[in-house]
Amino acid sequence: MPGNSQRRGAVRKGGKKPAAGSGGQRRRGLEGKGPTPKAVDREYHPAHKRASATTKRGSSTSRGSSASPRGPRRAKGSSEMVAGRNSVVEALRAHIPVSTMYVATRIDSDDRVREALKLATERGLPILETARGELDRLTDGAVHQGLALQVPPYDYADPRDLIDPEQPGIPLVVALDGITDPRNLGAIVRSVAAFGGHGVVVPERRSVGMTASAWKTSAGAAARIPVAKAGNLTRALEDFKTAGFFILGLDMDGDVELPDLALAAEPLVVVTGSEGKGLSRLVRETCDQIVSIPMSSAVESLNAGLATGVALYEIARQRRR
Repeated sequence: MPGNSQRRGAVRKGGKKPAAGSGGQRRRGLEGKGPTPKAVDREYHPAHKRASATTKRGSSTSRGSSASPRGPRRAKGSSEMVAGRNSVVEALRAHIPVSTMYVATRIDSDDRVREALKLATERGLPILETARGELDRLTDGAVHQGLALQVPPYDYADPRDLIDPEQPGIPLVVALDGITDPRNLGAIVRSVAAFGGHGVVVPERRSVGMTASAWKTSAGAAARIPVAKAGNLTRALEDFKTAGFFILGLDMDGDVELPDLALAAEPLVVVTGSEGKGLSRLVRETCDQIVSIPMSSAVESLNAGLATGVALYEIARQRRR
């Protein structure tokens, strides 16, 4: 009969017995539980753990620090290792900041080792005797010859600290745009100190920082002249302009030649670009004036350190008149 095809235990087409149903129990079991919680609200989900960790970090920061009204405090870079006997002795002679001097166990002593130990002892530096394998690791496989120095991270200023410098005189600041050679930075810091400048500004990205090489080239001036790090150089220059500074860019294709500069007696930021690319577009557009240094046609250009030194000399000469 037709009704018998739907009776319990009937065989489907193909000879298979139908699967037993849940009798509605599954549907009833899901009733009243609501929508599935978000991943961040599920205790054992990775998203929940990440959110909890972020919350803890934020709360500990707010409890443990008081923000300065002028923005973040000085940003620090990473520590640096100076390896090799000649390099260590030269760094100690130049009074580069040092946190620790490492000496290999059973080192073969010579005049350089003896001088390094003498200079470190006179400065009261910690001296650690270290296995050569550990010294290889600390210097990342450099040729250390049994001697190495750990240079602490440089304590950068905030660019706004240079708007009202503590030193007397008309404010004079140098900003670097795309300079990557630490020797150029060291030479510029030295020129800033020599010609009455008040500080140097470097960008946070694609720029040289205050390395041991820059310290050494500055010949001690880095201990007196603050170097500030700007997250955005163009924005920092705009802040100087708002504070009453004039921004001068150094470039071969200048609006005015250096001897004809009429702004020397004003608060100034002198911006030096890289030798290859010069000033970047946004920085050039921020400058009030582009200044060139007159040179013989036989010489194509000066490097960044020399060009900055010449410009600072001329500004200082005009200010003394």
